Amino acid sequence: MSEKAASNSRATSALDSPPGDTEKLMRERSIRTNRRTKFINCITRDDVDIAQLRKLAWNGVPDDLRPLVWPLLLGYLPLPKPTRASTLARKRREYASLVETTFARGREGLDQQIWHQIEIDVPRTRPGVRLWMQGSTQRSLERILYVWAIRHPASGYVQGINDLATPFFQVFLSAYIDSDPEDFDTALLTDSIRTAVEADTFWCLSRLLDGIQDNYIAGQPGIHRSVKRMAELVARIDAPLAAHLELENVEFMQFAFRWMNCLLMREISVQNTIRMWDTYLAEGPDAFSQFHLYVCSAFLVRWSKKLQEMDFQGIIMFLQSLPTQGWSDHEIELLLSEAFVHYSTWHNAQSHFGGK
Repeated sequence: MSEKAASNSRATSALDSPPGDTEKLMRERSIRTNRRTKFINCITRDDVDIAQLRKLAWNGVPDDLRPLVWPLLLGYLPLPKPTRASTLARKRREYASLVETTFARGREGLDQQIWHQIEIDVPRTRPGVRLWMQGSTQRSLERILYVWAIRHPASGYVQGINDLATPFFQVFLSAYIDSDPEDFDTALLTDSIRTAVEADTFWCLSRLLDGIQDNYIAGQPGIHRSVKRMAELVARIDAPLAAHLELENVEFMQFAFRWMNCLLMREISVQNTIRMWDTYLAEGPDAFSQFHLYVCSAFLVRWSKKLQEMDFQGIIMFLQSLPTQGWSDHEIELLLSEAFVHYSTWHNAQSHFGGK
């Protein structure tokens, strides 16, 4: 549901609600309006105060402001307003040129091994979501992933990177349409808009992956390191759960590898991910490796009671198909808050990890 539709729905429900509920709804609406005003004041200044923008974004970004706020937080767009339009135009031309050069000789001119893997993975991206089942969207994703892969020979293309492009694509697409991006037919886009959405997705995905490059080079050492730290962290946050997992011979790599590789995107919806990334981008460049570790730990501990009642097979099956389908921003915000508590407690206590 778009923010506008949600707002209309809340207004209607306010009329039908008991007085106490109406007051609560009106108060929530007032808070949202106030936050939105602060965002607009921040991003319309001639030179954006990045510290203020990060502080605001930590608690979520209004849907229609994300296409501007995310590139500012990532450093894709410059903070001084006067240089933004020219920077954006230049980066979009640069991407279009990369695509033209890369695909100039057709399929025969491509690295067949990389292209083959991308061709396999793209149709599997976000199964069941109309946007990602369409040929036009899949062609866009193929171009983004292939151009990224040949520009990063140390890693090339690795499964899971396809998932990481989807939040960016949906956010940037939303700037040009009035409907839900997940239901939109991208074949209706003009070439210039499609190229703009692709280019912005490509450059922002590149910025994100620069910070977690170790996750995708040979052997994926970044992921192995994060999973090991997660096991050590959970042992301190929830010792009974850690002991039960060990007793049942459950290894963290059996479930947490995917949580790190795909940044929990296989566990929650794209909408949930987008809200989560508001906070990650607000936290700064290390959040997708550092803060994410604490989010994954809080995510596991959330199911502690159920997991301690299960055997090996039950645990693995449960963790591969978690009951998060109905999650809204509320559950994501609780998870982020819990993670932040752990982060504040343990992040600078490096001696706690592997030192005892």
